[in-house]
Amino acid sequence: MPKAPAAEQLKLLGLQALDAKLHSLDVRRRALESDPRLGPAATAVAEAAHAAHEANHAVQSAEAELSKVEQNVEQITARIQKDEARLYAGGLSKDLQALQQDIAGLTARKSDLEDTELEILERLEALRSQQSAAAEAKASALSHEAGLRAEIDAELAAVAEERTAVSRERADYVAGVDVSLVGVYEKTLARRGVGAARLFHGTSEGSGMALSPGDLATIRAASEDEIVFCPDSGCILVRSPEWS
Repeated sequence: MPKAPAAEQLKLLGLQALDAKLHSLDVRRRALESDPRLGPAATAVAEAAHAAHEANHAVQSAEAELSKVEQNVEQITARIQKDEARLYAGGLSKDLQALQQDIAGLTARKSDLEDTELEILERLEALRSQQSAAAEAKASALSHEAGLRAEIDAELAAVAEERTAVSRERADYVAGVDVSLVGVYEKTLARRGVGAARLFHGTSEGSGMALSPGDLATIRAASEDEIVFCPDSGCILVRSPEWS
């Protein structure tokens, strides 16, 4: 059984307290990195971006449709003007009658196109309103996500800063503990998750359980400098006469 002076073993409780703090900070960091608010915020951004894209596409399609109708109106207007000029210039009665029929047909077509143009303009007004609302929703979702990430990043930075300070404190503390004892502690910590705990009035603070009479008898029979372990958690049990 490995040995170390009882006074050195007592120092393991301070080391364990620092390691528990480091573990707590690591848990806090992981919790921040997987903050449950991040997923919904990212989803909201993706949905808002998709809605904004669709709204932009709808406006662009309507604008293209409107532009095509306007071009058709311009072309028909130009043809009407050309036919009217020929009509006013005079000519054979048969030709003039054909021109009048053509002008009447073009005028009717122009009227239909202008009605379509008005319908598209009304639809475009509604689509632009939706486009504006979608853009605002996207900006709001992005702002919310950015604010959330800034909040989490600030907390992560604070955790990292505190962890650096605790790590330095631990390094200084370890320098004052028996090297071989630290080696046993480190191996136990790596295997068990807890390196050392008090044996307090028959209860292992590593497992939170009262030891059996047989285990207690074995531990009490060990010399003060012997390193003993919790039969349940496997951590080093630090003893003190005043805790017995």
